[in-house]
Amino acid sequence: MKVVVQRSKAASVTVDGAVVGKINKGFVLLVGVTHEDTEADAAYLADKIANLRIFEDDSDKMNLSLLDVGGEVLSVSQFTLYGDCRKGRRPNFMDAARPEHAIEIYEAFNRLMREKGVHVETGVFGAMMDVALVNDGPVTLIVESK
Repeated sequence: MKVVVQRSKAASVTVDGAVVGKINKGFVLLVGVTHEDTEADAAYLADKIANLRIFEDDSDKMNLSLLDVGGEVLSVSQFTLYGDCRKGRRPNFMDAARPEHAIEIYEAFNRLMREKGVHVETGVFGAMMDVALVNDGPVTLIVESK
């Protein structure tokens, strides 16, 4: 699994003109799943991301986690994270998991984040989505399970 973590002040996702997920302070997570990913990968990343210390403390040091600040998550499925652009000009998406496997792991990841006490909003798996984000910092990281 691969997750792009973007620290945000506010974010939303819209499908067909309707807002389907909206958060305030927290993380926008672009979540990609590959063929061999399992629920163990989802559990590893849920724990890593919930406890990732990238919010400032009173000394302006990145010392606080999402759990420490009571942040929220906007989780968006993103198969294009596994696009391979090394050859030619059109990305190859052969490393992205098939939808039936990807949705299972993506939903497990979201459930595991919720079990940690994080409020999680989502987009719509497989839909064309418009994601609006006020990136805080900006702080953007890529976290992988392998």
